[in-house]
Amino acid sequence: MNIIIIGAGAIGSQLTKRLSFEKHSITIIEKDPHVAAYAAEYLDAIVIEGSASSFKVLKQANIENTQVIAALSNVDEVNIFACQIAKKLGVEITIARIRNPEFLSDDYVLNKKEMGVDFLIQPEKVAAQAIIRLIKQSNATDIIEFDDGKIELVGIRIEKNAPVVHLPLRDLSVKFGDFRMNVVAIKRGQFTIIPKGSDLILAGDQIFIISEPNHLDNALEMFGKKDVDIENLMIIGGGMIARFLCSELGGDYKIKIIESNAMKAQKFSEDFPDPLIIKGDGSDMDLLNFEGLTDMDGFIAITGDDETNIITSLVAKHLKVPRTITLTRKNEYLPLTPTIGLDATVSKQQITVNAIQKFIRRRNIAFFAELPGVDAEIIEFIAQKGSKITSKPLSSIKFPDHAIVGAILKNDKDLVIPKGNTQIEVNDKVIVFSLPQAIKNVEKLFR
Repeated sequence: MNIIIIGAGAIGSQLTKRLSFEKHSITIIEKDPHVAAYAAEYLDAIVIEGSASSFKVLKQANIENTQVIAALSNVDEVNIFACQIAKKLGVEITIARIRNPEFLSDDYVLNKKEMGVDFLIQPEKVAAQAIIRLIKQSNATDIIEFDDGKIELVGIRIEKNAPVVHLPLRDLSVKFGDFRMNVVAIKRGQFTIIPKGSDLILAGDQIFIISEPNHLDNALEMFGKKDVDIENLMIIGGGMIARFLCSELGGDYKIKIIESNAMKAQKFSEDFPDPLIIKGDGSDMDLLNFEGLTDMDGFIAITGDDETNIITSLVAKHLKVPRTITLTRKNEYLPLTPTIGLDATVSKQQITVNAIQKFIRRRNIAFFAELPGVDAEIIEFIAQKGSKITSKPLSSIKFPDHAIVGAILKNDKDLVIPKGNTQIEVNDKVIVFSLPQAIKNVEKLFR
């Protein structure tokens, strides 16, 4: 497909890398000359320097022969205008990044169709939603929900005293009896392993399991994990993500927010009377201690500076705060975060790109995601009539190495943990965990 991406910032660059890997033809429109020059040198795309609010620039990007436009600049109005023009010219899929919540409200004067946008996404909101899931499942490093929460994929870190250490995966049912969950990946150091029954679980591993939510607590207990009761939260950074968090969590938690910008702190306190707003530097350890860091159940670092977020989270962890959640923007930090002892990491860019890529590929799949620092993709396929995957039981299908069927959802309600004799049927939703080198062979089975 021909795809135009507006904005070569962190989200636009990451989306370009993903879509280029899938052999799409990408054209980037970027207003900032320095960012445009960087994109032209390091990204596999045609780069046009200019504003997407210019019809002349859009025509230069060949918008009339484009199937997808993803408007991801920092200016909402530019993104919406570009989508309006694109839809007028027959572009099939239009996607716009939005910061202003007003555009997403039900009572806004224009709906999505009138704005010419098929998919509106607000990165700060999706990041906040991910953080909320991690607060509510406090022993997880990652949480992804499938099919409106009917199935969950959860990442956990294995401690040295866990009852499963040095146990082969095939022996889990022997030790713990029958259970409705599946281990679909192991992150060990810098490597991601798609496991077999003979693989051992080791202390320090980050493992990923798929389960029904009502079986999840029992499954996690097998791996030595129990939820921590969280009541008191400290949040470093009073930006958009913090606002979404307070809107959703304000009545259930005691929240203390530290924000360095005096005007932003003042406005925050006017809009949200319940949280305690402290004007101060979130990297000031004396301030954090004075404000009761050691008494907190949870610490959330979501400033605009990755280094501040990582260092303060490590300090909170050192001071025995039970739960830390860290926002990172730089992709190069993501593989390192598990190895340095961070509890849970959220990447606004990666979550946003996951959602956009899922929307672009929505005809063939029900869900698509990648996890921070994990070299694998999670795809929920819809089994098609005539596809190889529906022709015989799984044990008789040559499923690619480096990929695993994690779970099957039948009739949109019945979870099946697959075994060798499991038969996938037309319209089943099939969750696959795969390393990049196996994706194309997996997709062939579902066509």
